[in-house]
Amino acid sequence: MSNLDTRPAPTVCGGRQDVTAQPVRELLAAKQVPLGESTIVRRLLPNLGRRMVGAWCFIDHYGPDDIAQEPGMQVPPHPHMGLQTVSWLHDGEVLHRDSVGSLQTVRPGELGLMTSGRAIAHSEESPREHARLLHGAQLWVALPDGDRQIAPMWEHHAELPQVTGGGGLRATVVLGELDGAASPGTTFTPLMGADVALAAGTDTRLPVRPDFEYAALTMSGESEVDGVRLAPGSLLYLGCGRTELPLRADVDSAFMLLGGEPFEEKIVMWWNFIGRSHDEISQAREDWASGTRFGEVHGYDGAPLPAPELPPVPLKPRGRTR
Repeated sequence: MSNLDTRPAPTVCGGRQDVTAQPVRELLAAKQVPLGESTIVRRLLPNLGRRMVGAWCFIDHYGPDDIAQEPGMQVPPHPHMGLQTVSWLHDGEVLHRDSVGSLQTVRPGELGLMTSGRAIAHSEESPREHARLLHGAQLWVALPDGDRQIAPMWEHHAELPQVTGGGGLRATVVLGELDGAASPGTTFTPLMGADVALAAGTDTRLPVRPDFEYAALTMSGESEVDGVRLAPGSLLYLGCGRTELPLRADVDSAFMLLGGEPFEEKIVMWWNFIGRSHDEISQAREDWASGTRFGEVHGYDGAPLPAPELPPVPLKPRGRTR
């Protein structure tokens, strides 16, 4: 998924100095952002108060949207570097195309994982014949310096491991490991992502790692995470220091639990690029504009996205939080 902001703000984030070693309960508000022709997303990372959770650096939550009479998601070809994109659906389908030749329809409960490495381009669209509802999340993971120049690749995993618990908990492990179950998706830093479904009446605890920082993104229903009731589309930052996470639900609900070891490196994130300096971002923009490096996406009916103008001043380093 692309950041379609025509005036994206450059952001420097990462580093451990602003990571609390204690449990916290910090509720973060979403920003409403248009995506393509008919989709509005709730952008939760980067946020005014927080920019990363482990290596997770970008979170969009969208839907449920009734697109029966709409084209649905239509995101033209656009570039990425220095990151992974994670496509996760609760309803609908998304057709992925990329410049390494991948063509894949991603459906609910399936992992679409694109590693941009040094450079890739892709598009995302609802198929011409699509389901009535579209509901999901798009997330980015920052690549560490030692891996960000690798060759780009696409992974699709239709079968993912699950963790079940007494009292109505069922968690699908999207990335990383949770309670002994490991996703087949490739990771480059210690992190995890899981879709946690809670049946009405659930009152349980989920094992977590005290050295990871965590956040909970509510997908549907109203769950209670560590005593905080969450409406759909909200993000609760939890910090570090827990060995288990109390969970309750009075109605059927679902949330994504995202966590990881705090990311050591400072990164510069602008538009759809993650680098380490203003000059590196500027060069990537020039390469996309000139049609070099990122390759070509074949089959999408439409022109690629043009890159926005860079800000007139050099990037200023900032930490994980404001």
